[in-house]
Amino acid sequence: VLHRGVVVRAFTIQDIDEIFTIRNAMMMLILPSVIENVTPEALQKLRAILTEMDGAQERADAAALATLNRAFHGTIEHLSDKIRILRVIESQEEYIIRFSAMTIASIVRRSNAHQEHHQMVELLEKRDLPGMMTLMQHHLEESKETCLQAITNRQREANK
Repeated sequence: VLHRGVVVRAFTIQDIDEIFTIRNAMMMLILPSVIENVTPEALQKLRAILTEMDGAQERADAAALATLNRAFHGTIEHLSDKIRILRVIESQEEYIIRFSAMTIASIVRRSNAHQEHHQMVELLEKRDLPGMMTLMQHHLEESKETCLQAITNRQREANK
């Protein structure tokens, strides 16, 4: 029996770009069903996560923020009933999580990201699909840029 080693290679800029592109496209596809299926219970759950995020943000607790950020976005995504699309989002999520704590930390430190989370809940409550699509697109694009910046900085450090 051959035991093949798993080769874990570093992410390239292209990988990150592609992973975020997939995620963004999939999010745009599920947002109509998210808006359709939003419930008072879901809004309450999102507000509870936001309250915890507010605290983590004040403490600059990147580890807690990373976990809460996932819970927040996961809660929104799972309002959708598009199971197959959700599977694609989740498959990319594994990569995003593997971008390392440093990268996630830099994404959650993005000052306006947290404000955008508050805006998302307001837009969901109003069932404002165009507003939500615009905000989510911007939010994910900014996350991608922040992530790319963190990787570029890391590569620069490694090459010194």
